[in-house]
Amino acid sequence: MMMMVLPKSRSGARWLAVSVVVLAAVLRRSAAFNLDAESPVLYSGPPGSYFGYSVDFYRTNPSSVSILIGAPKANTTQPNITEGGSVYYCPWSLNQPYCSAIIFDLEGDRTAEINDTAFQMDFKSRQWFGATVRAHGNTILACAPLYYWRTFNDAPHSDATGTCYLSTNNFSRIVEYAPCRSERGDREGQGYCQGGFSADFTKSGKVVLGGPGSFYWQGQVISATTEEIVNAYYPGYFRSSVMGQIQTKQAQSGYDDSYLGYSVTVGEFTGDDVEDFVAGIPKAKSLFGMVSVLNGSDLRTVVNLTGEQMGSYFGYTVAVTDINHDGQDDLLVGAPMFMVRGSGGRLEEMGRVYIYLQWKPLELERNTSHLTGTQVFGRFGSSIAPLGDLNQDGFNDVAVSSPFGGEDEQGLVFIYNGHADGLRDMPSQVLVGQWASSTMPASFGSAIRGNADLDMNGYPDLIVGAFGVDSAVLYRARPIVHARATLTVYPSMINPEEKNCLLTNGNESTFVSCVNLSYCLAASGKHVPEKLVFLVEVQLDRLKQKGAVRRALFIDTRQPVMQMNMTLSKEHPQCYKTQIYLRDEKEFRDKLSSIYVGLNFSLDPHAAADAHGLRPILNYQTADLIEQKAQILLDCGEDNICVPDLKLAVHGDKKEIFLGDENSVMLMFNARNEGEGGAYEAELYVVLPPEADYSGIARNNESFTQLTCSYETENQTRYLSCDLGNPMKSGTSLWAGLRFTVPRLKDTRKMVQFDLQIRSKNENNSQSEVVPYKLDVVVQADVILQGVSRPDKVFFPPSNWKVTKKLQVEEDIGPSVQHVYELVNNGPSRISQTLLEVHCPMKVQGHRLVYPLEVTTQGPVNCTTNGIINPLELKLQQAPTEPTPIITPSPGHHVERRETHRDLLSELSNVSCSNVECWKLSCNVGLLERGTSAILKVRSRIWAETFIKRTYKHYVLECSAKYTVQKMPYIILPREVLSGAKKMVTPVVWSKPDSQYAVPLWIIILAVLVGLLLLALLIYVLYKLGFFKRSLPYGTAMEKAQLKPQATSEA
Repeated sequence: MMMMVLPKSRSGARWLAVSVVVLAAVLRRSAAFNLDAESPVLYSGPPGSYFGYSVDFYRTNPSSVSILIGAPKANTTQPNITEGGSVYYCPWSLNQPYCSAIIFDLEGDRTAEINDTAFQMDFKSRQWFGATVRAHGNTILACAPLYYWRTFNDAPHSDATGTCYLSTNNFSRIVEYAPCRSERGDREGQGYCQGGFSADFTKSGKVVLGGPGSFYWQGQVISATTEEIVNAYYPGYFRSSVMGQIQTKQAQSGYDDSYLGYSVTVGEFTGDDVEDFVAGIPKAKSLFGMVSVLNGSDLRTVVNLTGEQMGSYFGYTVAVTDINHDGQDDLLVGAPMFMVRGSGGRLEEMGRVYIYLQWKPLELERNTSHLTGTQVFGRFGSSIAPLGDLNQDGFNDVAVSSPFGGEDEQGLVFIYNGHADGLRDMPSQVLVGQWASSTMPASFGSAIRGNADLDMNGYPDLIVGAFGVDSAVLYRARPIVHARATLTVYPSMINPEEKNCLLTNGNESTFVSCVNLSYCLAASGKHVPEKLVFLVEVQLDRLKQKGAVRRALFIDTRQPVMQMNMTLSKEHPQCYKTQIYLRDEKEFRDKLSSIYVGLNFSLDPHAAADAHGLRPILNYQTADLIEQKAQILLDCGEDNICVPDLKLAVHGDKKEIFLGDENSVMLMFNARNEGEGGAYEAELYVVLPPEADYSGIARNNESFTQLTCSYETENQTRYLSCDLGNPMKSGTSLWAGLRFTVPRLKDTRKMVQFDLQIRSKNENNSQSEVVPYKLDVVVQADVILQGVSRPDKVFFPPSNWKVTKKLQVEEDIGPSVQHVYELVNNGPSRISQTLLEVHCPMKVQGHRLVYPLEVTTQGPVNCTTNGIINPLELKLQQAPTEPTPIITPSPGHHVERRETHRDLLSELSNVSCSNVECWKLSCNVGLLERGTSAILKVRSRIWAETFIKRTYKHYVLECSAKYTVQKMPYIILPREVLSGAKKMVTPVVWSKPDSQYAVPLWIIILAVLVGLLLLALLIYVLYKLGFFKRSLPYGTAMEKAQLKPQATSEA
């Protein structure tokens, strides 16, 4: 029968001695109260002995308490016995503690004659002696639940009855007690009883044993007094009858495999002043588990308690103590395999301890506030130990173990304090094992025992077993100090205008505003030293975070913190008085919130230990922080409460922003306080959208207030806070401007929003309404189509050209002309698809005008021409600097038809697609970012033969290009279709320069000379003919006569 799930034995050397070491830090510091976890005492046993599997306190006399530690796999001096098991006695000594094995049994396996034949009667190897150890006064009970004996049957047979040894009067007499070693052997009787699997003593010293294997593992509880056991003992007898012994009887078969007696304890539940027995039955009630309270006189069942979950092992451990100090024993039941549904919906094994409060005899009420473990597979509730009144508050306390708890399964022990309604939900202390799990867990807490004052300092102590590492740890309780403190600040209102205290700094003195501060401290406690040293710290304006300006300082030190040591005598308070002053108002902003003054105090950790080697500890329920507050007097009326009325209006310089642009935005706001009181630490709070950045304060307007702003990020939210005044007085109205950019726009949002609000630290009306400022996100692009003709004019007649009947190369056609078109996106938004179309004159009345040769592009352009490019497939001249043409002429037949009607071309001067036949070029332009362009180059030849026939007739050849933006790469649609056009003109001009019909220079000179010679000859002939002689007209002589002077009468 596997009654105990035990790890395998570890290999290694066996120690015969037990070492005891006082450690400075054997356990990591826990959430400590008064069990000394900083310097516990560690007991170590032989490796592999399971030293620490059971523990108890042993009182040799009323003034001396020692420790008992079981090591069920220890080797002993018994002849031919392997791992017989042992119990170690460890008398308490502060200086040189030690342990020694108690010799309960010196014999090896015993023999007896059956039918004149000697047989080995018992089997003590691996009997697990020391698995159960209990003490009462100077009496010790130690059991070996896996002890076997042969029985007296003729056929060889051995029964696991278990056996115990009882030591009385401080080892003066040791007797064996094996109540299951009876004539009722085998499974149907007590053959597998495993008596001593659990055990306890009543207050009167009566022994109670659990034997969970009796009667097909129904289990059994057996009890007898110490005197009855001693009197019934006869050395050499294997079966003996104990007069007065009582035991439970076999029940119906339905109770098989229940394990009655798996755990036992004692308490008073019937009101007859006779202690009753409590027995755990973890597999009863279809594995729900049960705990039975048995009458202490006749073992009748008086109360049955049933578990609430199948397989939880309800009853694995039981404990009794008066938790709520009502004079009635209360019951605690462990169910270490209780399962709780976790956050993922799966059941997880946590363990639970149930608390049953006894309000009156035979009435146990389950407390709704049960204790539940916090770690999966920690086996919380494996061991429960009453501790007595550990913290001296009048209520008994309890320890609960979780032997596989902790980060590394090192084991945990939780200390719970009692109160009027049961146990507190949260532990006051958690003891943590030092040994991380390796090949096997340390099982720290598998056995715990308390409620004994080992060092006689007036406080109960705790012993914790860790058999996985062959150790036990003693935790002694430290004396508890109850401290009381008072703190006073008077007057509580600081008037900045009243400066009555003189502050001296070297040779300088300044009057400041000040108030008085005083505090008192008193202490008391059981078994605490007469003199107690406290560390006291007083902090001014303590709620200000580190680095912030403390508004009040001590006038003596000009510092916000004062620390000092105070030595107190028990029950004699000590007081201290000083003054504190207010800083100059220019040194801080917060004038509204209270100035909190905090008094912290603690015991000096470096104070000398007491006579027991322990330092006292401050009660964890003591308020070690005392607070008072002072207020700065404001101009806010008698109640010192300012109520502002904050208003905010926001305007912007634009309502739209564009995808692809930096989008500079200026927000102008008007902040007003229309309330009766000032707004303290008033700030404009601006929440920026993710797409925006802060640029700075607007400084281009003299009427704007120049603000001080800070740009911060909190929880991925970027905001701007600008100081509006401290206080922002009643009636204040200010204008200011803030500049932002919005460069990270996305087309998934059609609008971005700035949220603006005025905030202050006032308690009432502390903020304005949130004012949103919204900007529409717009798609817009400034697209330009521009072009140039190269050359800008074509002169006729073309030089070096002559009519050719058979055209072979492009030069045979006429002069070259190239039109360059550039589609430019000036942004800000991108365009992803644009249709670009070019139309140029091609024919009129069957006569060719412009012959297109090739098309080249730069950028994302793809064109289609339907065979209009170089239809005669003439050989093109090489142009190494030009891009490779993207259009290949399509083959086809070209038939020219000449009209015989009137010459239409001679009547035109502007040749365009409105009056002649044109060719068309369609191009698709791809993605154009802001500031990029796509270039289309169309190279053609003027059909010279057509124009040479119309001598000195000037023409203007007009090509047209237009574009239409068909698509933009955004979810947001543009407000209008983007399109445009461009005309490209190339004049055809007749001129003598550069013509093949121009007169040579020598002919011109000769003609001039001939002309001059003819002119001279003509003049000579005329001269000979008298052409140059002048004849007087008729009447001239008369006229001359008349011109003579007249004679006077006086002559």
